[in-house]
Amino acid sequence: MTVHLVGAGPGDPGLITVRGLELVRSCDALVYDVLVAQELVDEAPADALIVSREGLGQDEINRLLVELGRRGLEVVRLKGGDPFVFGRGGEEALALRDAGIPFTVVPGVSSIAAVPAAALIPVTHRGVSDKVTIVSGRGANGGEPDYATLAAAGGTLVLFMGLERLPRLCAGLIAGGLSPDTPAGIVSHGTLPDQVVATATLAGLPDAAADLESPALVVVGDVVAVGAAISEPHEASFRAFAQAAAALG
Repeated sequence: MTVHLVGAGPGDPGLITVRGLELVRSCDALVYDVLVAQELVDEAPADALIVSREGLGQDEINRLLVELGRRGLEVVRLKGGDPFVFGRGGEEALALRDAGIPFTVVPGVSSIAAVPAAALIPVTHRGVSDKVTIVSGRGANGGEPDYATLAAAGGTLVLFMGLERLPRLCAGLIAGGLSPDTPAGIVSHGTLPDQVVATATLAGLPDAAADLESPALVVVGDVVAVGAAISEPHEASFRAFAQAAAALG
């Protein structure tokens, strides 16, 4: 019996690791996050126990994983992104350890860089940014982030779970010392076919993102301007291809 904490990747089901997919395809039980692609859930064996975590608190999930492990099952806990990056995988690992249940951690492709990359935004770029700071938009224990420290960090800021509080986050970063004109972007449904990207200044980002939906990732820093330079010829090439295809009927 083993419980495998598996990262499903940032959204696109093709971005799960080979090892992660192997475990999903051979598990006895699958406990999956709401944002995990249905295509990955469907890869589980037909006779596997399938449980969505929707409506379950973290303590309930911990108890469920322990219970399934004690039944002698091979369990996959399929989590969005990477289990140890805002995925509460550490809490689940500790619960399994305390219960004496063997477990493994299978890293996943994290949204940290994958979602910006899907939007053609490099989180680092020579001569522009040599550091990346990641932070939850909800702050520690649901409070406010330390805006002054984030503003002073330099480099690139990547904010998870920030869409609902975007006006407060942007205002806080400006009050903390970042220029209102700092390039900023937000990527909704990153890596998926319905991905939407909005870019603006830090001050203008809340208005630019007004119609976007969660999940969304916020990127703040000069790399967003680099991304705009990268995407310009990319978009032009795409338009030229589309026009040529239309001309061919």
